Amino acid sequence: MSFQKVEEFLNDQNKSIQLLYKPILFNHWMSATTGDKEWSDKHEQSLKEYFAHFADQEAYQKVVAFKKEKSLPEFQSRQLDDLYNKMVKNQLDQSELAKTLELEKNISYVFNTYRPTLAGKQVTNNDLLQTFKNSNQHEERKKAWLASKQVGKKIEQDLLKLIHKRNKDARALGYNNFYEMSLATQELDINTVFSIFKQLKDISDEPFRLMKEEIDEERAGIFGIKKEELCPWHYVDPFFQEAPPVSGVDADQFYIGKDLEKIVSNTFKSMGLNIDDILLKSDLYPRENKNPFGFCTNIDREDDIRVLVNLDESVYWGTALLHEFGHAAYFKYIDDTLPFLLRFHSHSLTTEAIALFYGRLTKNVEWQKRFLEVKEEELVKDISEIENMLRRQMLVSARWIMTFSFFERELYENPDQDLNRLWWDIVKNIQFVNPPEDTSYPDWASKMHFSLAPATYQDYLLGELMASQLQHYIETNISKDLFKPEVGMFLKDHFFKYGASLQWNDKIKMATDEYLNPVYFIKQFF
Repeated sequence: MSFQKVEEFLNDQNKSIQLLYKPILFNHWMSATTGDKEWSDKHEQSLKEYFAHFADQEAYQKVVAFKKEKSLPEFQSRQLDDLYNKMVKNQLDQSELAKTLELEKNISYVFNTYRPTLAGKQVTNNDLLQTFKNSNQHEERKKAWLASKQVGKKIEQDLLKLIHKRNKDARALGYNNFYEMSLATQELDINTVFSIFKQLKDISDEPFRLMKEEIDEERAGIFGIKKEELCPWHYVDPFFQEAPPVSGVDADQFYIGKDLEKIVSNTFKSMGLNIDDILLKSDLYPRENKNPFGFCTNIDREDDIRVLVNLDESVYWGTALLHEFGHAAYFKYIDDTLPFLLRFHSHSLTTEAIALFYGRLTKNVEWQKRFLEVKEEELVKDISEIENMLRRQMLVSARWIMTFSFFERELYENPDQDLNRLWWDIVKNIQFVNPPEDTSYPDWASKMHFSLAPATYQDYLLGELMASQLQHYIETNISKDLFKPEVGMFLKDHFFKYGASLQWNDKIKMATDEYLNPVYFIKQFF
């Protein structure tokens, strides 16, 4: 089969996909910035048209045939891999796909509308979170925790049906189960991912045990009980995915009266990266009918990159701003001569790594002094607490994500086992949290991601590990001072520019001379 024949096919695919892609992101942006249902409907329609393209069986068969060719150049193979990963999941019979979507839709409706009952009254999830945040009463917290799990029981049967249906769909496409298929089509080798997580668990067991003891001492003191008596409802959220705050730290005070636009611009400029053109196109401040969260979008994979945030004078939104402009810088400096399919990140964890690298700067003392212009004497009393808070959050979050990921793999590999007991076995083993007396309840199912965002949670932790590996390499080989032009030059030339032309693990090896290694995350924070 000729190189030219493959190239013609890929050129046609790139052109078609580019035309279908831009309306999706533009309509999503308009929906997020206006709240108008018209734009939401347009977004939904453009998504349908986009996915319909990847359901084309003739094109899919060509991709399968082309992929068997052994002598294709790498840039053609990368595009064929990308097309295959997008197409294979769309080859299901439409009636079978509709059954899966119906189950997902039903579960989504329950999550959106269900209100748990507490003390005989319907309450919101935010009400329950406020109880976890503010209440020192054991029974009140226990009842709130149990109420937070009610939605899991409500959807349990539909969710188990959905898991079996997803597995059936995956087997029809040649995979052992849905989880294996989901990781494979993201270019995540399941054995590599879990080998990394197992290594991370082993090397973080002792640091986490010491930190957990410190947290448990504090929590037991608050509730006037022994450490051994702590239960899942004594932490600050229902899944112990957030670290309890370190007392006495008010980082928001440093953001009062500060120009965050100027600060983010100066931060990137110090590294030789200019994001001012993106700032001008972005939507940065809250208003009615605007999406309340934050995201970055690369609307045309050319130069129309925008950020949406809702800034106020807080460390939360300062962190979000740096995080989203990390995504933006990555997109901006991808080689614009790459074909459309490769003018993107190689996996979301690679752009997440850059976003996390920048978001972490708000906990960096040198950044606070240089860009927030906080005087050293103002920081002295808070430095150790700020660093301790970041350490806590990183390790608590890492252990939570591993808990979620190890369970999710089991969920699809053996969905007929005693999942409720398995959940608490894994929680105790990884998070060191004592199970409740009754472990027969589907507590795990109340976490929405198991049903509506499957096989995505691992990306957050892989991104954190990659951010630490990049920072370690930069500080060891490029510049101990992160705020130097050579840092931006390194990121542009050794990470950003390759886009999706390299597989994610090859990309981190290209940049740092080794594949993803969790040891740098542990070194950075412990």
